[in-house]
Amino acid sequence: MALIRSILHMLWMGITVVPYTLAILLVRLLGASSRTRYRIARAWLKLSVDAARVIMGIRPRITGMEHLPTQENQGVVLLVKHQSTYETFLMPAIMPRPLAYVFKRELLRVPFFGWSIGSLDMIHIDRGQGARAFVKVVQQGRALLARGTWVIMFPEGTRVERGQAGQYKSGGTRLAIDVGVPVVPVAVTSARVWPRKAFIKRPGVVDVSIGKPIPSVGRKPDELMREVEEWIESEMRRLDPQAYPEAAPAASSSAR
Repeated sequence: MALIRSILHMLWMGITVVPYTLAILLVRLLGASSRTRYRIARAWLKLSVDAARVIMGIRPRITGMEHLPTQENQGVVLLVKHQSTYETFLMPAIMPRPLAYVFKRELLRVPFFGWSIGSLDMIHIDRGQGARAFVKVVQQGRALLARGTWVIMFPEGTRVERGQAGQYKSGGTRLAIDVGVPVVPVAVTSARVWPRKAFIKRPGVVDVSIGKPIPSVGRKPDELMREVEEWIESEMRRLDPQAYPEAAPAASSSAR
């Protein structure tokens, strides 16, 4: 049954991405604003999350929304745990502001999906350019944050297995420090139901925990990223103790 549901969801996304992409390209051709194009893309992402709930039984459980800044001109850099594709769809669907992903430019070649994100205010980089790529991130990130768009990055760089931690890179904290905005850590347990690189998904709950903003002014990138990593990985052990055997006894004793 899980296989059939996974196939149905994949087919649903493959079919629906076409008209939404065409709509984005059309309104761009007609001169629509970037916010209008983003709203169309966000609608498809939200539908994909809703479809995952209806078709596959995957639903998010979100805590910490009250920690997000409410000031109109307050930019943030979201630093999110990355375990599966699910959170890339979920984050724009739940966040109160437009988001700009930092992603490798190879994704622009993906039919329809790549064409869509290439038509939005996102930050696509050539990883082979090294320092020049980061200069682009800072330049575009500064402009987007000034317009009320939040920048979202996965500090581990790629999806990691459940119960594992990748190498946290300091690009997100460097951007926050250069621009002078706080970072917001986010823990996500998506691999519990949507494993990394797995086609078959299982029904269940994806816990999303949003931490309090951490000021970046006066901080060093590596030091700030260590604080982000410590919060995210500690929160992952609290949310998904079964994935971290060494955390289970502590979790059990604290519950008593």
